[in-house]
Amino acid sequence: MDLVRHLECFVAVAEESHFGRAATRLGMAQPPLSQRIQRLERELGVRLFERSSRRVTITEAGTLLLGEARELLARAESLHATARRVRDGETGVLRAALPPDVSGETVAALLADFGRRHPGRELELELHELSTAEQLAAFAARELDVGLLHHPCDVTGLELGPVLRRDLGVLLPRGAPEARLGEVPLTALTGYDLVLFPRSGAPAVYDDLLTACARGGWTPSAVRHGQGASFVRGLVLSAGAVALGPHDTRLATAGDPELVWRPLAGAPLAWRHSAAWPRGRGDAAVAAFSDAATHALRTTAGAHADPPARPLHLRPASEFWL
Repeated sequence: MDLVRHLECFVAVAEESHFGRAATRLGMAQPPLSQRIQRLERELGVRLFERSSRRVTITEAGTLLLGEARELLARAESLHATARRVRDGETGVLRAALPPDVSGETVAALLADFGRRHPGRELELELHELSTAEQLAAFAARELDVGLLHHPCDVTGLELGPVLRRDLGVLLPRGAPEARLGEVPLTALTGYDLVLFPRSGAPAVYDDLLTACARGGWTPSAVRHGQGASFVRGLVLSAGAVALGPHDTRLATAGDPELVWRPLAGAPLAWRHSAAWPRGRGDAAVAAFSDAATHALRTTAGAHADPPARPLHLRPASEFWL
């Protein structure tokens, strides 16, 4: 028995004191309404109404049950309203992730903008720091709702926000000859090691970056792995190495007396990012996170649009190139 619908019929008849008016109010014919009331009476084991040819009168039992019926209907409506908010991403937990290279300024801007775009207090944003490979594994395990990925990567089963490009420059010791240049050609880095994130974090990005370096005339003497700012700084200063980083790296090192960031001539290298989420999961909260991430990358990290030759959504990984 559809208890909620039967209780709606009971309350309507009690308030209208007339089966015809109650049926009109409920948008149904009178015979089915009468049948529902009879079935509810059998289910409850009490008589709810006294009926005559001219009037319907609620019984004492019906009067006692009417308040509880209204309360149950209110709770049912509250349940449905909560379910709608969960479905639309307005409540619950949004599990989100950012890669480790995102700066603190970008994270702060993203969180502030997300709060403006999705101000509902019933939604908890659970933010994690995960590499692209870790995010893809979390998506596959259904443990992540939205993230910010590096391209290229396998985006099967995912939908994407706009792809943004962050042109890479080179981080050098301030005393290096190349630091005196306004722009550094890749060929000028011959003889230097390269400090790069571990390949396991984003294998396709790692491989494409080295391929692009070789295409531009520089094959690093060795590749050293590091991500933490202090660790990378130490390698650049003492190991005959350089590191690659986007424009916000320049801002982060502006006051460093020993390091300098310079753009690469011709902007041959770039990181490409986009928000991503499981296909069909694009509710209001996911959209707000995607928009906030895009805005934060543009305003704090020097990211700009990377116009695709083909439609952006659900592009295979082979369409993204450094």
